[in-house]
Amino acid sequence: MSPTTKLEPVPENWERALAVAAHPDDLEYGAAGAVARWTDQGKHVVYLMVTRGEAGIDGMPPEETGPIRAEEERRSAAVVGVSQVEFLDHRDGVIEYGLPLRRDLALAIRKYRPQVVITLNHHLTWPGGGLNMADHRNVGLAVLDAVRDAGNRWVFTDESGEGHEPWSGVELVLLSGSPDPTHGVDVTGYFDRGMASLAEHSTYLEALGNADRTQELLLDFARDAGRAMGCDLGVLFQAVRP
Repeated sequence: MSPTTKLEPVPENWERALAVAAHPDDLEYGAAGAVARWTDQGKHVVYLMVTRGEAGIDGMPPEETGPIRAEEERRSAAVVGVSQVEFLDHRDGVIEYGLPLRRDLALAIRKYRPQVVITLNHHLTWPGGGLNMADHRNVGLAVLDAVRDAGNRWVFTDESGEGHEPWSGVELVLLSGSPDPTHGVDVTGYFDRGMASLAEHSTYLEALGNADRTQELLLDFARDAGRAMGCDLGVLFQAVRP
């Protein structure tokens, strides 16, 4: 993306969104600033975590890490106006793309009936060429497929007894961290809340040991995105219409 490229703003004529991520803290690396903007507009956003991030801290066993990271995610979500956080409890680090994941995501989409679904980059790399991990890629791809699955009453029909009627109302899927952004959100005035939501992951960030550098990088990314948007600070998404 050229620094002079002007990206279109993400449409905001919707009321409900479901934000899906592989791990606690995934949404806080940029997307949370946009979520803060949207909840301030009165939109309802639900967070869905595929795992509890239990494999994310090298020096702490998963049975201790998972509950800590789940609680940090609940606190983090609250900072940007999100009160509902659901966990699917797939295994961190070894998320598999396949029917079980598609089924779980499709059922969540039928349950929450969002007009917009937010998730992470499913491409092989991040902007700049760094390798994107398998958990992110598998979840992002499964989300795209689950959006279509959710609208087909003959897919995952064995779950119909749970009362999840088909939902074809997803109008837009937004991929955060994509190397091919198409749209942006002006988060001037909301960036600090996004960073405050990331700071709630204190145990995880302390284990990583790079919190200060991460904040600097995210500010640089937001400034670059803002230039592409024609504003001070922004966050970019690849928008996909089902």
